[in-house]
Amino acid sequence: MLGLMQDRPLLIQQLIEHAALNHGDTEIVSRTVEGPIHRYTYKEARDRSRKVAEALLALGVKPGDRIGTLAWNGYRHFELYYGISGMGAVCHTINPRLFPEQIVYIVNHAEDQILFVDINLLPLVEKLQSQFKTVRHIVAMTDRAHVPADVKIPNLLVYEDLIADKPGTYDWPEFDENTASSLCYTSGTTGNPKGVLYSHRSTVLHAYGAALPDTLGLSARSVVLPVVPMFHVNAWGLPYTAAMVGAKIVFPGVALDGASLYELFEKEKVVFTAGVPTVWLALIQYMQANKLKLSTVRYAVIGGSAAPPAMIETFDKEYGVEVLHAWGMSEMSPLGTVNHPKEKHAALPAAEQLAVRLKQGRPPYGVDMKIVDDSGKELPRDGKAFGDLLVRGPWITSGYFKGEGGDVLRDGWFPTGDVATLDPDGYMQITDRSKDVIKSGGEWISSIDLENAAMAHPGVAEAAVIGVAHPKWDERPLLIVQKKPDAQLDKAALIEFLSGKVAKWWLPDDVQFVEAIPHTATGKILKTRLREDFKGYKLPTA
Repeated sequence: MLGLMQDRPLLIQQLIEHAALNHGDTEIVSRTVEGPIHRYTYKEARDRSRKVAEALLALGVKPGDRIGTLAWNGYRHFELYYGISGMGAVCHTINPRLFPEQIVYIVNHAEDQILFVDINLLPLVEKLQSQFKTVRHIVAMTDRAHVPADVKIPNLLVYEDLIADKPGTYDWPEFDENTASSLCYTSGTTGNPKGVLYSHRSTVLHAYGAALPDTLGLSARSVVLPVVPMFHVNAWGLPYTAAMVGAKIVFPGVALDGASLYELFEKEKVVFTAGVPTVWLALIQYMQANKLKLSTVRYAVIGGSAAPPAMIETFDKEYGVEVLHAWGMSEMSPLGTVNHPKEKHAALPAAEQLAVRLKQGRPPYGVDMKIVDDSGKELPRDGKAFGDLLVRGPWITSGYFKGEGGDVLRDGWFPTGDVATLDPDGYMQITDRSKDVIKSGGEWISSIDLENAAMAHPGVAEAAVIGVAHPKWDERPLLIVQKKPDAQLDKAALIEFLSGKVAKWWLPDDVQFVEAIPHTATGKILKTRLREDFKGYKLPTA
């Protein structure tokens, strides 16, 4: 027997319609690439999103066509999210920080028909445009007055001209909720990037999951500033979740330095923000140097890579900001876990509370997790056993665009490539990437734990650990450190600092100081580069 409920598809355009109807006067604020702050409302964003859909139809866009964006976090990019997907096309967000050859590869692999570009990225497109095989139109995301006079892109279209004469009365179509909605490519640290193709259904369910109190906990009372870029896994889904609950959104544009972010946090009374650790490191350094405090920010989601304990404690003790440690992947839309302590943890001593907060958190309903050994046998959820982390759920990929990589699932589960523990309370903790874990004398050393311990030293700006070949132990850890400006720090002092904080046999065999630690286009430490830089490196002998 079937239930007697209405069968209405879950579609992205319903989110912006809901926001316009029920939170129509709530602000969306953007620092624009052109310079000024732009303000308007959800109702105006909905109307302009409809105009985007009408403009796309006039350009001959058909359902299923991929439409590329090379853009920062701003109101026009937000309109494209809804206008493209809402008319049945696929919004393909492209990371401008990728190597140029990777941008060319993914534009051609996606077969993008139209490319929307922020004006400060037009020079990049100028250089690459001759290599784009399927792009029919390039659109400058600005008005006519701000199009650079020296731009050399034939037949360049202008965003505001495209939508100026459109009525904005577009009637959003209804279609199968499993229709593709957006496309995001992995960062491609090994081999070519692979496309993750999201659906309307997966995106709406992800927005529901993200809004839960023990996940991101957003509401119509929230003021949200997504530092995480809209080209990186749809800004962790925040443009969809914010519309679902009617939260005020503040888009920071291209300026993600400490001073620019601090100004927006204070002027717009931001309560909730999200980004990778490197951004927060710069913000903290700016606030400390200028003796500043945060007056309204209460929650900062840290994901992309592990949050150092020192950063969590600094945000809490110096600025009254609760860090929500989170974990996810492009293949998971990206939400996997968020760390909210349970009631029973409030009574724990401070050190034990911090140990809980350092875990990546608990999955919301919609994400199933298990850990397995090398033979695929499920391991206990005791917080001690660690193994390969597998996930499944309605917003987790079943495979890559165009079948790249073949069948990626293991008996219906997606292998994350992370090594983790699961405890009886549901908390997951990443101990390493499977490719980064250091195997020394048959035992595993967590590079993440070593990095976090080193980052607690006041003279360390950033730290990375890689495994280096050893004749007796197979591998031993090499600690690579970027010092803070003017820090007086040497190898002996740092190893002494680590003594007692990690197991004795985990202590690095050597420390190398570098000017800067390389990062991927999404802000993660680029360990492939470090391994290349230290290829053939010989550890000192005792």
